[in-house]
Amino acid sequence: MVKILGVCGSPRKGATEYALGIALEAAAETGGVETRLITLRGRNIHHCIQCDKCLAANKDRCVVFHDDMDELYDLFYEADGFLMASPVYQMNYTATLAAYLNRFRSAYLKLIDNPAVFSHKAGAAIAVGGMRNGGQEMTINAIHNFYNSFGITVVNGGMGCYAGPSIWSQNRKAEGVMEDEIGIGHLKLIGRNIADKAKVFKEYDLNHAK
Repeated sequence: MVKILGVCGSPRKGATEYALGIALEAAAETGGVETRLITLRGRNIHHCIQCDKCLAANKDRCVVFHDDMDELYDLFYEADGFLMASPVYQMNYTATLAAYLNRFRSAYLKLIDNPAVFSHKAGAAIAVGGMRNGGQEMTINAIHNFYNSFGITVVNGGMGCYAGPSIWSQNRKAEGVMEDEIGIGHLKLIGRNIADKAKVFKEYDLNHAK
């Protein structure tokens, strides 16, 4: 089984969580996939202050703030693939998702020990905007930048979907997403793609571990 972790960066329940659920369901339908959805809304996640005390203490998690991130680190490290989704806030992902992603400063310890440690993990991005061209691609690219900073292999949607699903909610939450037939098709595509890439990496690692 490969593990796909879905992270919803919306501070509200609505379009983004619904869209992410579609992609995760498509990933699970490929078989041999275990999915887990975590929502960040309402969680107590202190922003990183870049004090580097985690690195000085040789810890792969924050040693200064003990909050809801304590239970989220292992889910990230154990995952074989990631589907991160955010609504568009000022042409970028939300402060909610930023707080979560920034707290992985400590993960650089793993890169120091093994620069390729994350290269066989796959990551994809989903962005939901109230307008058809509302900054979704900028938001997707920002999530990709997080993956790139750790060497996580970025998975795109291929022809027509390009960097990843750009969903149009029409500012009507899940109801709006349901009407975006092209977007729903792209969500299912990215779900299948992330599952397939994670399986390839997993099989390679298992075969070369023998």
